[in-house]
Amino acid sequence: MKFSTREDIAAPIERVFDALSDFPRFEREILRRGASVSRIDTLERPGPGMCWISRFTFRGKPREVRSELAEYHPSESLRLLSRVDGLEGVMSVALVQLSPRQTRMFLDLELKPATLSARLFLQSLRLAKATLTRRFKSGTQDFARHIEDRLNGPQ
Repeated sequence: MKFSTREDIAAPIERVFDALSDFPRFEREILRRGASVSRIDTLERPGPGMCWISRFTFRGKPREVRSELAEYHPSESLRLLSRVDGLEGVMSVALVQLSPRQTRMFLDLELKPATLSARLFLQSLRLAKATLTRRFKSGTQDFARHIEDRLNGPQ
């Protein structure tokens, strides 16, 4: 199952990429939402090979997500691979400079089953694909506005 969207952000491409690759900020955000997160790599700078393990409870069951930064191209793109309960996810973010102060962000999320139970779970999600697509686009839009506000200050 694949979700794709794009958003224009009123900020220079370098600053947008810096906000997207502010991994400590994302770690703090995960902690604020009640999950735990630990970085399990030894890299000193952002780059391919960065890994995290996040733990949280979903539908009354403890879950563990392992995420790895697979690609990291400053001011261009990044790709994150994740796995939870037999479900594999690939999130790709690509940036295109529209002007010196305008950036277009392309965001793709692809979910693939690795087990039979994950296949059944994805099948049930397909029934709600239209709703999930709307929520994905709305969440991406909110995220883009949040980046804009943080970089440019509230308008």
